[in-house]
Amino acid sequence: MHYRTLGRTGVQVSTLALGAMNFGAIGRVPQDEATAIVDAALEAGVNLIDTADMYGQGESEVMVGKAIAGRRDDIVLATKATMPMGDERNHRGNSRRWLVRALEDSLRRLDVDHVDLYQLHRWDPATSDEEALSALTDLQRAGKIRYFGSSTFPAYRIVQAQWAAREHHLGRYVTEQPSYSILQRGIEAHVLPVTEEYGMGVLTWSPLASGWLSGAVRAGREPSGNRAKVLPQRFDLDVPANRARLDAVEELAKLAEQAGLTLIQLALGFVTAHPGVTSALIGPRTQDHLRSQLEAADTVLPSDVLDAIDAVVAPGTDLAPDEKFDTPPSLLDPALRRRR
Repeated sequence: MHYRTLGRTGVQVSTLALGAMNFGAIGRVPQDEATAIVDAALEAGVNLIDTADMYGQGESEVMVGKAIAGRRDDIVLATKATMPMGDERNHRGNSRRWLVRALEDSLRRLDVDHVDLYQLHRWDPATSDEEALSALTDLQRAGKIRYFGSSTFPAYRIVQAQWAAREHHLGRYVTEQPSYSILQRGIEAHVLPVTEEYGMGVLTWSPLASGWLSGAVRAGREPSGNRAKVLPQRFDLDVPANRARLDAVEELAKLAEQAGLTLIQLALGFVTAHPGVTSALIGPRTQDHLRSQLEAADTVLPSDVLDAIDAVVAPGTDLAPDEKFDTPPSLLDPALRRRR
């Protein structure tokens, strides 16, 4: 396992980090299997575990807490808030009112007195940067969080938040957690240059592109993974974006074979090769999944392989642009781009 410094924090984290979204109902992973996955990941050198309050409406945090009991100090523990936690209208977002409550709930579920990294799961248009940063700074000063970061923020919001932190003399986001894979490279054009400029750590999610780069999705083979069952439209080959992804996967599979690698090693090695990326978050549902992903822990792709990947999917290109999660609200709601 390789290790890198998380932004400018001085904290060393493994280049493969364990994402716990599948623990519980979402991935149908029971507690004993979750604990075994955590055990195996830590044994392999993984030292960062990432979860969120909304994963299974708190279930993942509870399971992570039980799995790490007795070894909390050896783990860089990260969680997130922002997404709805029930139907109550104020049990979501990035207001001070909710962030304070959400963190207390997360600490209780995790059975810890602090988290190392507390992240805002999404940018909240209804909350000012000053409001969110002020609350996070106070939580940091109270010792309940060590650092705080953002997740899936558009590049311009990352810049705005950095400006707001300086303007109001508040703590700043020291990490960003964007989606990044060979098939979704859009952040290379905007987010990664910004995070590098501000010295932010970057923890990338979905490096296997929701299973497209796991080897489970191939020509002539019906997708059978959990994602394909839950979100069949993302694997419907009548959709042009999905056909483009399948064509790319077939080319990448040939490239991996020529390089003596599995497709998973190629995919994870690509993500961790970018100088702006700190760690790639893997989210195994089984120990077999974990083992196949840990095989990429020491994968270093040579320049000719990286060049060949660029020839399959051009730098800065998202093959499925409709699946981006950082689209500005004005592009989603017509009312926001029409003068009243």
